[in-house]
Amino acid sequence: MAVCVLLRHGRTSANASGVLAGWAEGVGLDDTGKDQAGRVGRRLAPSGVVAVVTSPLQRCRETSAAVLAHLPADREVPLHVEDGLGEARYGAWTGRPLAELAQEPLWRRVQDAPSTVTFPASDEHEHESMTAMQQRAVAAVRAWDERMEREHGPGAVWVAVSHGDVIKAVLADALAVPLDEFQRIVVDPASLSIVHRTPARSFVLRTNDTGSDPVDLAPLAARLAAGGANGDAEVGGGAGTPGPASGAP
Repeated sequence: MAVCVLLRHGRTSANASGVLAGWAEGVGLDDTGKDQAGRVGRRLAPSGVVAVVTSPLQRCRETSAAVLAHLPADREVPLHVEDGLGEARYGAWTGRPLAELAQEPLWRRVQDAPSTVTFPASDEHEHESMTAMQQRAVAAVRAWDERMEREHGPGAVWVAVSHGDVIKAVLADALAVPLDEFQRIVVDPASLSIVHRTPARSFVLRTNDTGSDPVDLAPLAARLAAGGANGDAEVGGGAGTPGPASGAP
């Protein structure tokens, strides 16, 4: 199967000020976020990305543009927009300070039992349950995985640009962790997490990577293209993959 690089958008003024942006319009990257997006774009330059798929929201589109700007110019990498990667629909919580939301009874359930949470309705913003958010995000990633493999072969590397809670929910599914435990996962702005699914199981290769090293997935992609992934893990951990993709299955 293809290799999915999950990229959270860079920092926004809403992130910096502790406001839950949700699907509110006009929330773009702040100066720090623009720097982060440029840095992660440079890191991904050697990764052999075949496509970038983004949430429709401005902060993700801006992050996607930075990634595309730093990819090699010898081939055109397409950009696709995918609603399934969009932010959680927080309804009446949208645009409110996190410190204020933390005083509400629902906050405790968001922390401890998110599978039971449906965000409150609003006349301005759509709302959904956290379970529905996870289901549509996981479905989107799986569908794009399959498409990337059909179009580019096993081991094709693609980038999904999305949001913190959405990426955490996708990682929880890949780790076979119940949604009620997904708050244990940390996904910082402009961080990279990498997932490779096989028919047997998903392998989580990186999480919350905010480093500065180039992300060279060529050794992994070459091995997968040659049929080197049957879904079995190497007992004892194996010798790793040569190059920066060390540890890949």
